[in-house]
Amino acid sequence: MVVDYADKALTQRYQLMAQTIIPRPIAWICTQDEKGTLNIAPFSYFMGLSSEPPTMIVSIGHKSDGSEKDTLKNLRETKKCTICMVDETHLEQMHFSSKELAASQSEAAVFAIKTQKILDDFPPIVQGVPSAFFCEFYQEIDLKGSKTIPLVVEIKAQYLDEKIITDKEKLTLEYEPLARVGKSYALLGKKINPPKIP
Repeated sequence: MVVDYADKALTQRYQLMAQTIIPRPIAWICTQDEKGTLNIAPFSYFMGLSSEPPTMIVSIGHKSDGSEKDTLKNLRETKKCTICMVDETHLEQMHFSSKELAASQSEAAVFAIKTQKILDDFPPIVQGVPSAFFCEFYQEIDLKGSKTIPLVVEIKAQYLDEKIITDKEKLTLEYEPLARVGKSYALLGKKINPPKIP
């Protein structure tokens, strides 16, 4: 079966992509507006892009009324964000934080999400996450005719919970990030070591 995307509605294309481009890591993106209001929003259309410069890309849609999502608005204004990796302990709060709120409301207050300030120049991290990236706005990509805005952010620093570091010299990490698989969430589960290349 070959599916012609030109014949499919936007929601159908999304469902096909979301169920086959998997697993997708979940980024909990923390931004602040110019008044300091903290926004914490989960994104699964998110991925590492390059290690030189160290960058990631996240695709941000719009609110149901067509206005900019707070993450997009805040990043355009302040040029800073903190991207937290999500593990199973934060599943419920992360899922709840996807609810659309007014820009004046913070998910931290509404959903009792505890945060922790690590670097003065960046928004706080969600307390207890295994890892977080402190990023600056790098580039906005214009997808012609799309309401989705891909943003490239540059990683300036990274926070690592001491508990996930298995070798400080080699910077070896061990933890189970939460991923999105279709409409569900998943852990990576069994790991398979690659065979030696002859």
